[in-house]
Amino acid sequence: MMTAPPPAAPPPAGPQIGADEWVARLAERRVYLPSWLGTAQRAAERVGWWPRLALAGLAGAVLPLAGLGGFQLQVGIDALVIAMLAVGLNVVVGWTGVLDLGYVAYFGIGAYGFALLSSAQLNIHLQAYLSLPAVLVGTWLLGLAIGLTSRRLTGDYLAIVTLFFGEAFVEFTNNVAPSKLGGPNGIVAIDPVKGFGASLNSNTSYYYLLIIVLVLTMSVLRLLENSRTGRAWRAVREDPLAAAAMTIPVNRVRLYAIACGAGVAGLAGAIYAAQQVSVFPTDFDTPILILVYAGLVLGGAGSLAGAAAGALVVMVIYDGLLRNAAESGYLFYGLILLTLLVRLRPWRRLAGVLAATIALGFAAHAIARAISASAVAGGPQSGGWIGSALRDWVIVPANSKIAGNWGFVILVCLLIALVQVDVRTRTILLPPVLWLASFVWEARLVTEPSITRQLMIGAILVVMMIARPQGLLGQRRVESPT
Repeated sequence: MMTAPPPAAPPPAGPQIGADEWVARLAERRVYLPSWLGTAQRAAERVGWWPRLALAGLAGAVLPLAGLGGFQLQVGIDALVIAMLAVGLNVVVGWTGVLDLGYVAYFGIGAYGFALLSSAQLNIHLQAYLSLPAVLVGTWLLGLAIGLTSRRLTGDYLAIVTLFFGEAFVEFTNNVAPSKLGGPNGIVAIDPVKGFGASLNSNTSYYYLLIIVLVLTMSVLRLLENSRTGRAWRAVREDPLAAAAMTIPVNRVRLYAIACGAGVAGLAGAIYAAQQVSVFPTDFDTPILILVYAGLVLGGAGSLAGAAAGALVVMVIYDGLLRNAAESGYLFYGLILLTLLVRLRPWRRLAGVLAATIALGFAAHAIARAISASAVAGGPQSGGWIGSALRDWVIVPANSKIAGNWGFVILVCLLIALVQVDVRTRTILLPPVLWLASFVWEARLVTEPSITRQLMIGAILVVMMIARPQGLLGQRRVESPT
């Protein structure tokens, strides 16, 4: 007669030796987005990281087949270059916690390195299978050298040194060895990526090359993230003293991270130089660094997928949507409406604020037109149906520059006051603030796209840091409750 097997012993209730139960129960402490967004987030996590990467690469590959071309394809290329820079910077900042403000210099060094090895500047025309690995290894070694010289520095001191390195690179390319580096005129007529009898001569081919390189780079970095080196990087980020006490070589680990990020940036710079067919010192100045950091913060520092996604979103907004008045208007008013829908509760409060804003605008426009026709002679600058809808609502004088400047100053003051007052006063202030924001946008900001793009990116980052400090795809760090 067969006997039933004894019941399995229940798991011990107390803490286990060698197991960090707080970290092991990370899934129970995950913070998900509300409503259907959280459901989608959980479903994406069940798919797995590698299938998600494959699906994302496949989705990017079919975009040219769906009609992406011309200027849109160039925006896609720029976005992929910044995405490569963001995933490389994520190693240094997101995983290791080293604030590198000279990171864009490695990008420039990679571009200039490829330009010198594959152009008529030095009469060297290496094939891509030689020049690209040479640039990758060269920037990796340079990152190692820069890290060695500053290995005793941490925090703000290291950030200042790296910032000096980034600015020194721009000055060096501008003023040193102009016969070799081209000075302010840069290096032109750079060879395309070619080798084994093939040559990339179209934006579509470079777009696909960047997708392949980005996917491969993220794959390698993912393997590093789950290796002993990746765990050491994160340990150093969390607490360098505790990591050193656990026999982790903190300085060596930081050196590896800086060198790894430099290699990724150098490779991105080489492909960028080949696609642009020219390089100039101004291509590698501080604005590029700001875009890379913006993408990393928006997507979530410490997350590979977040770094890439954040960079893509930032560049599509910066290079695509904010280049003309019609599309930038959709983004500006859409973000305002979305913020109101998310933040204002109950619904009657939202309805009251919107109704008061609309009434205030029509009343102000009617009064201004009755006083002086020139006060509304400018008209809204946004195109499409937005401009038509705002024509009798927002005031835009004939000479809007001075009025727009004063309005911008007043708007900043009101926004500062808005976050300091109680809920009731905030509700009363919201209609004039919203109307003034529309006035400043139509009278001043739309006419200055170079300034407006940076202000919009900054505003998006501020809202993201308030609503979700860990970024779009980042995770909150696990901390002990004691």
